[in-house]
Amino acid sequence: MDTLITTLRWIHISAGTLALFVAPGAMLTVKGGRAHRRWGKIYFWSMAVVAATALVLGLWRPQIFLALLAVFSFYMAFSGYRVLFRKRLVQGQRAGPMDWTAALLTLAASSALVVLGLLRPGPSWERVGVVPVVFGVLGLVLSGLDVRRFVRPSSDAHAWWFTHMTGMLGSYIATVSAFSVVNFTFLPIAVRWLWPTAIGTPLVALWVTYYRVRFRRNARSRVEATRAANI
Repeated sequence: MDTLITTLRWIHISAGTLALFVAPGAMLTVKGGRAHRRWGKIYFWSMAVVAATALVLGLWRPQIFLALLAVFSFYMAFSGYRVLFRKRLVQGQRAGPMDWTAALLTLAASSALVVLGLLRPGPSWERVGVVPVVFGVLGLVLSGLDVRRFVRPSSDAHAWWFTHMTGMLGSYIATVSAFSVVNFTFLPIAVRWLWPTAIGTPLVALWVTYYRVRFRRNARSRVEATRAANI
C-alpha cells in the first residue's frame, strides 16, 4: 500500500510540474491557433491528473482540506475547458448534466471549506488559518456565477471567451499556489498559499477589462464602417 501511495504522489508531482510549465505555452501563443490548443489540452489533462491524485491522497490520509481544495482547483480548469464545447451550441452557454454536476459539487466543496475553515476542527485546519475560507469563498463565487450563467445564458457573443480564459488562468493560479506551498518554505504558511491569488486575481480582472473594452471598440468600429458603406 505504501508503494501505491508513493506512486500516486510521484504521478501527482509530475503532472503538477508539467502543468506549471506548459501553461505559459498556451498563454503566449495565438488564441485559437494549433499551438494554443495543443498546449491547452496538455495543461487541462495534466490538471485532471493532479486533481484525481490529490483527491485520492487527500481522502486516503485523510486530509479533507486538500481533497476539497482539489475539487475547487480543478473546477476552474474544467469550467474553462467545457465552455469551448458549449459555445458551439445554441446561445453558446447551455449546460448539460456534466456541467451542472461539476458546479453543484464545487458549491458543496466550497461551502465545506468555508465552514470547516471557520470551525477549525483539528490541528491541520488551525495550521492553514484563513486559507480554506478564502478559497471556499472564491469557489462559491465562481461556481455560483456559472450556475447563474447556466440558468440565464449571456447574450454577449464573447461570454465564452471570458469564461474560458478566467477559468484557465484561475486554475493556473492554483497551480502556482501549490508550487509555492511546497517550495517557498521561508514564507508563513498563509502567505505561501495566498500570494498567487492576491497577485493573480487583480491581473485577471485587468485582462478581462482590457478585452471587454477591446471587443466593444471593435464592435463599434464595425458598426461605423457599415454605416459609412451604406451612405
